[in-house]
Amino acid sequence: MQLPFKTRFLTATLFSCAVHFALGAASPKLEWPQFRGPNASGLAAEDKPVPVEFGPGKNELWKTELPVGASSPCIAGERIFLTGFIDGKLETLCVDRKDGKILWRKGVTPEKVEEVQKGIGSPASATPATDGDRVYVYFSSFGMLAYDFDGREVWRHPLPLPFQEYGFGSGASPIVSEGKVLLNRDADKNSELLAFGAHTGKIAWRVARPDFHMSWSTPVIWRHDGVSEVVVAGQQRAKAYDLKDGSERWLVRGLPMAVCTTPVIGDGMLYIAAWSSGSANEPMPLFAESGAAMDANKDGKLSRDEVPEGRFKDFFDWLDINHDGFITAEEFDSRIKALRNGQNVILAIRPGGRGDITETHVAWSSSKGVPYVPSPLFYRGKLFVAKDGGLASCFDAKTGKAHYLQERLGVEGDYYASPIAVDGKIYAASLSGTVLVLAVGETFQVLARNKFEESISATPAMVEGKLYVRTTGHLHAFGQ
Repeated sequence: MQLPFKTRFLTATLFSCAVHFALGAASPKLEWPQFRGPNASGLAAEDKPVPVEFGPGKNELWKTELPVGASSPCIAGERIFLTGFIDGKLETLCVDRKDGKILWRKGVTPEKVEEVQKGIGSPASATPATDGDRVYVYFSSFGMLAYDFDGREVWRHPLPLPFQEYGFGSGASPIVSEGKVLLNRDADKNSELLAFGAHTGKIAWRVARPDFHMSWSTPVIWRHDGVSEVVVAGQQRAKAYDLKDGSERWLVRGLPMAVCTTPVIGDGMLYIAAWSSGSANEPMPLFAESGAAMDANKDGKLSRDEVPEGRFKDFFDWLDINHDGFITAEEFDSRIKALRNGQNVILAIRPGGRGDITETHVAWSSSKGVPYVPSPLFYRGKLFVAKDGGLASCFDAKTGKAHYLQERLGVEGDYYASPIAVDGKIYAASLSGTVLVLAVGETFQVLARNKFEESISATPAMVEGKLYVRTTGHLHAFGQ
């Protein structure tokens, strides 16, 4: 018996919707959806082992050439999202996780490209974030963009170029949570925390942060006591905001003047580690003690040529307050004294505080082994940090007791990538291009030093037993 047309049409429609729903339910797994993986934890969603020894030609599954950039891989299902900068264009790239082929690339051309120091910053530094439906990308020289997984632009929200006194560039990455895309835009003027509607691109709320100057910390979401808090570390303090409306919930004081790291959460606690040149517990000398020795012509001020390579050279434009090309003793000492208002510190914070919680909710702190750029790693009850010079430290996360302090990794120089962990092992990359593998435990043990031919500033990613490492010009995939 043939059903009436209306019945047949309704049945077919319902069947089609059911099939569509069933297919849609199989959304990509979000094993590494943002900077440093799930909520910036640095931990793989599945504790599957990845190779200990690897590198160009060793346990390498594929290698793909990329434009220059400092963003880390963002992974959903079989897609890897990254950004790059080439020929004046800011690009978003989608790479097939199976074979490394570039599936699509979309570019925007800004009116002006943010100035960054060569070899340190990049106009494409923020790591994309995804909710499994869209990928959200931030370029400080342009603003926010959203694409679907096939590369179609869904929305864009241009933003003004952040104001900087010196060219390290922006570094904070967007994150997405509960239908909002969150972005920290701390700069030397007009600092703010923004929440965009993930589906509309419209601003859901924004919070001005006038007491925060340039920092590079990506927010994290801290869920406890029925509340979702957006925690942002910045100049001399960290603050938490309600994810619903951006209202301030608490602050903790005692951080340095500039913060590069992102907080991490473990066993219900929040951990912040932040270091900056010249803080009170590691002060830089005043002009009479150090600047005068660099003053070759003894004219009482420093030209750029008189300053040797290193920290002072990196900060020349910041020290030169009136930007006349010279650093006077007054300018030098003014900046150094400002830096001394901060502290280099690792803080362990208990949940549940409101208002100023500095004296009430700090469980423990340490001034030893504090990292500059790499964020701390919580793994199996331990807090691991790696700092410039190739020094590693490990603490009991509950008590702050040091299992080991500032042990030498055997690879000196700067460290920009943050450590990640899986299968009882920690992976830490040096800027010079070596990925070290350490055993997790109370004793210090390096299992491997894997050397690459290019430098590494981006944090690696781990998904389903595969390790993805971005070097200066390539994305590498490793597996057994």
